Amino acid sequence: MIKRTAAVCGILFALSVAFSSCGFSNKSIVRMQHLEEGVDHPTSVEELKDAISKYQKRVADVQIAQSQIGIWYKILGTRYLDTKMYGEAMKCFESALQYYPDNQNLYYYVGICAGYMSHSALDFNAEGSSVKKMNYLKLAESSYLRAIEIEPRFSSALYALGILYTFELDESEKAIPYLEKLLTIETKHTDAMFVLARCYYSTYQFDKAVDLYDKILSITKSAQKKADAEANKKAALDAAYSYEQ
Repeated sequence: MIKRTAAVCGILFALSVAFSSCGFSNKSIVRMQHLEEGVDHPTSVEELKDAISKYQKRVADVQIAQSQIGIWYKILGTRYLDTKMYGEAMKCFESALQYYPDNQNLYYYVGICAGYMSHSALDFNAEGSSVKKMNYLKLAESSYLRAIEIEPRFSSALYALGILYTFELDESEKAIPYLEKLLTIETKHTDAMFVLARCYYSTYQFDKAVDLYDKILSITKSAQKKADAEANKKAALDAAYSYEQ
């Protein structure tokens, strides 16, 4: 599939070079199309109907080709994502969005790539600036929000946004409504419960944190998760007692 994409791109590039080098104008191309379709200057009803039919087919062919290009960009982007080439993956998803601007999955993938790219946005000039990193994090945020706007029950984007707010942007309060919504969709998502409980703890809602840890203990079969929930529950109870004193 990828080889076929490269071949198509090569053909398109060669044609563009040929047109430019031969001095083709828009009028020349239109004349070529007229000759190819045999509908130079339709005048009668039948000629007009015939012209419409022929050009409708041409438009349909272009639409099919463009939709396939968008799909190829998405496939190539996921291949790069699988190999952790996040910069290249993000470029592909950005290109795919030109063809599918309302695809929630593409925005989600852009968010994932931007999140990873923020970790590599080092201050190479040693200027003490984190602007580049924050730009990537804000891109991730806006991408996840757009994905959720398109598909409000998009669980992966809801969870990713919760993680972003909690651990990357240190804005636990913003994470809470998205994680709460996620848990109405996936009621046994224990990883989301851990993150949400942490958000409750950070915003001094200790009772809610304790309730979530109890829920985790009641449904998980993982010994590690049980141990973590027990330890975190104790920390929340201790914090609640200290807060009340």
